[in-house]
Amino acid sequence: MQIFGDTKSGNCLKVKWLCDHLALPYEWIAVDIMTGESRTPQFLAMNGAGQVPVIRLDDGRALAQSNAIIRYLGRDSALIPSDPFAAAKMDEWLFWEQYSHEPYIAVCRFHMVYLGRPAETRDPDKVKRGDAALARMEAQLAGHRFLVGAAVSLADLALLAYTRVADEGGFDLAAYPAVKRWIREAEQVLGIAA
Repeated sequence: MQIFGDTKSGNCLKVKWLCDHLALPYEWIAVDIMTGESRTPQFLAMNGAGQVPVIRLDDGRALAQSNAIIRYLGRDSALIPSDPFAAAKMDEWLFWEQYSHEPYIAVCRFHMVYLGRPAETRDPDKVKRGDAALARMEAQLAGHRFLVGAAVSLADLALLAYTRVADEGGFDLAAYPAVKRWIREAEQVLGIAA
């Protein structure tokens, strides 16, 4: 399997971390999104949206969208709860991550890390919504070890990607002690270097 991605992208790292955690063999193909490598005819033939990550399976089929990829690759692992309701709660967090977390936390980080702009120039609405996302996670994690109970799941892996580096987008994680505790524990369980 090949993973086409950018190691600065949390969405790409989700896929890498999952493969490393489950010992799934892969070849990493670096894609520089800032120079248009995800917009070449060859890349667009794999993923017409021109986004990373993309995996190409040994049989040539390609799959895009980080949460679809981790859901597919993690399908037979303990990272997906066996209880159908708990699995649905995991999916609930996966959908929420892409709709209510990543567009704010990751976009503010992109603004600062990729574009090199100062925190003061971030979109105030994105900052407000990013803090709201972190507050929601704080409320959940204040009463639970992980997002879907006592065991780590794909929900934790997905939300860890940008939450652990939220400070790079100008967010102060000191205000979220349960989130900080969860980051440390999820990194340890998943074998992700701090």
